[in-house]
Formats: sequence, structure tokens, C-alpha cells
Amino acid sequence: MVHSRMAGVRTAWRVVDDGDFFCVSCGGDRCYRRLNGRRRLTLLGLPVLPRGAAEPVVECVACRGRFPLGALNQPTTTRLTALLRDGVHSITLALLATGDNAAANAATRRTAVEAVRAAGFADCTEERLLTLQAALAADSPAQLDREVREALSALTPHLASPGRESLLLHGARIALSDGPYRTSELAMLSVIGEALSLGPADTERLLATAALSA
Repeated sequence: MVHSRMAGVRTAWRVVDDGDFFCVSCGGDRCYRRLNGRRRLTLLGLPVLPRGAAEPVVECVACRGRFPLGALNQPTTTRLTALLRDGVHSITLALLATGDNAAANAATRRTAVEAVRAAGFADCTEERLLTLQAALAADSPAQLDREVREALSALTPHLASPGRESLLLHGARIALSDGPYRTSELAMLSVIGEALSLGPADTERLLATAALSA
């Protein structure tokens, strides 16, 4: 048996990519290096025989922690903030477009603009929001449903249940700002709930709770 100090397996790493990612060890956005590796049998510290490729890894430049490539699937804090902002924007426009002239109601316009500004679009105005609403209102219901699902598809997998419920309640507040739910609004809120991976029973419960507190 060859003594472990004389022989072993070492991995030679090579940087093949870099960028930003969310480091779970640091708890925030950091720079990363993607590394590919080749393993070699060493004797007395010298490489003598190749042992094949090592699993590629992601290395945090800050803490030097190494993680599977799946770590890159987690959005950065910056990216997640943008996805949330776009999700609120899409839900707001969808409710305005299906609200049966709800966009003409002053309370609805005010609620919609305040929500979109709070989400990160600080320069949002009623005029800009209603221009976008008018364009969406020309779409067929099926096309509008598809656009809402696509807008939320990138965000939903990265939100825990409370976050997804909060987005549905945001839509409920828009719908309720000018009175009880309309049939078209309930239909759109059901689509939003499904796109957020909320079960029908949970969607109904949340909408009922929002109506009681409106």
C-alpha cells in the first residue's frame, strides 16, 4: 500500500466564467468564478496519471466557498427585486385591463399608481399607466391570461408562500379599490393565483379575507 503522504489525488482548477450570484454562505450578492477541474493521481507531489474530470463548481470570490452549478439558479438580490417590481406592475395592469372601466375610477387609479411606485417604478404616472392599460385592454382574455402567467413564471419559483400570497392580495386591493369584485376581476385574480402556484382554496380564502377588510 502506497503511503498517503506519497500518493494522492489532486484537482487542477481552471476559471471558465465569472459573474454575480447570490452566495448562501455570505448571505448576499457576490462575484463568482466558475471552475472546471481535472483530477490527477500524484506521487510525491507530482502529477503522474489523469483521473478524469471533476464536477464543475462555483467559487465565491469573497468567502472562497465552493458550490454546485445549481447555485447560479438562485437570482441575485438585485435580480429578485427587479422580478418583484415587474410582477407588481404586471398584476396591476392586468387588473386595470379587466376591471370593466375601473381605470376611469379615481380611487383605482390612485391605488394602482401608488402600488407601482412603491414597487420600484418611482416615475410612474397615471397617464403612463393608463396608456399601458389601454394597450392591454385590446388583448383577448386568453392572450391577457398568457401574458400574466409569463410575467410571473420567472418570479414564482423563488418566492415562499407568504410572498406569493402578498402579490395576490396586492391584486385584490386593486380590484376592490372601487367596490366589490367584478366577475372579470375574479377571473383574472384566479389566473394570478394559479400563476403564483396558489391552490384554488387558498386563492378563494385570500380574496374573501381581502374583501372583508376592504
